[in-house]
Amino acid sequence: MPHRTPLFTPVLIVGCAIIMVSFAIRASFGVFQIPIAEEFGWLRAEFSLAIAIQNLAWGIGQPFFGAIAEKIGDRKAIIIGAVIYALGLMLSANSETPLEHQAYAWLVGFGIAGTGFGVVLAVVGRASTDENRSMSLAIVTAAGSAGQVFGAPLAEWMLGFLTWQSTFMVFAALILSMILTLPFMRAPVRVGKAELEESLGQILVKAFKDPSYTLIFLGFFSCGYQLAFITAHFPAFVTEMCGPILAGGVLHNIGITTTSALGAVAISLIGLANIAGTLAAGWAGKRYSKKYLLAGIYVGRTVIAALFIMFPITPMTVLLFSVGMGSLWLATVPLTSGLVAHIYGLRYMGTLYGIVFFSHQLGSFLGVWLGGRMYDAYGSYTAVWWIGVAVGAFSAIVHLPIRERRLEGLVTA
Repeated sequence: MPHRTPLFTPVLIVGCAIIMVSFAIRASFGVFQIPIAEEFGWLRAEFSLAIAIQNLAWGIGQPFFGAIAEKIGDRKAIIIGAVIYALGLMLSANSETPLEHQAYAWLVGFGIAGTGFGVVLAVVGRASTDENRSMSLAIVTAAGSAGQVFGAPLAEWMLGFLTWQSTFMVFAALILSMILTLPFMRAPVRVGKAELEESLGQILVKAFKDPSYTLIFLGFFSCGYQLAFITAHFPAFVTEMCGPILAGGVLHNIGITTTSALGAVAISLIGLANIAGTLAAGWAGKRYSKKYLLAGIYVGRTVIAALFIMFPITPMTVLLFSVGMGSLWLATVPLTSGLVAHIYGLRYMGTLYGIVFFSHQLGSFLGVWLGGRMYDAYGSYTAVWWIGVAVGAFSAIVHLPIRERRLEGLVTA
């Protein structure tokens, strides 16, 4: 009887813990949008730009941290990322001008890159067997959603008795505590000798010449646009759209009595629904074509977002939207990273996925920045919402021509 490698290894468990904490903090920034703007009298676009820069820095830093992990070790890259993340939060806590927040957002973004999907998915992917890889990537991604479940409500709860500055300091201490788990993250090498001998430059040249890699890069853009826009602006959007109709009713009876609480619960529900959605994507990715699954996810997002903005927005439709969009929220990540690993191998998965992820973060930057900019210009998020619908449809289309097989010319074990 063949030996079966267990799915839940120490590498997978530690990877989940790191992603969960990193994403809990990252997903909470939208909760600070109104408190910070009101304290200093800023335009909505000022803090939005800081979050947008944070997303851009995350995208720029991701391939670099992937390369650092592949050169000096995964755990060292995560330590560097955690320290930079905490430093950015601490400096932001002492900032009083938009320029300071926007400058330190670069540090926070680089810190997220060092403790985020690019590094952790790569090490988990290399540590997993072929049989377990798709589900392992999905479980780590779902851990990010679990962080989102409690991140925004935790920030909202802490703001009830702490200043936003003190909350940032607590978050800095929390991300540094993750360094204590790293001794358990010892990943065995599961790539072949020939793959180890292939240089990063060689695989990058082959990937850049491959049209499928370009399509994967372009397709990930809308994922970042939609996720970052909703994470950063949805709590404020809900506060303004649902304020006049929240008093009384079912939601009031179950404890959702303020629009800020509804916004935090909406972000939490998105993360909760995505745990199931991401695990389902991991299960399906082992059995069905990843490119068609990705195209279907983007079609689903497009339809859900269009219907939400077309119909009257009420507290109940906010919750229904959160569950529907949440079920597709990060389901793209295990499929996209798995597609990169399947076509281009495991050795430089961190760098190759990091480059693709840069497209995701370009979308994130644009979604957050446009949200604040267009709100200040028009007093509404409607136009930027419809742009998200359009780019979602674009991503569904560009995944269809991808050639989902091992790239010709790559060395094999």
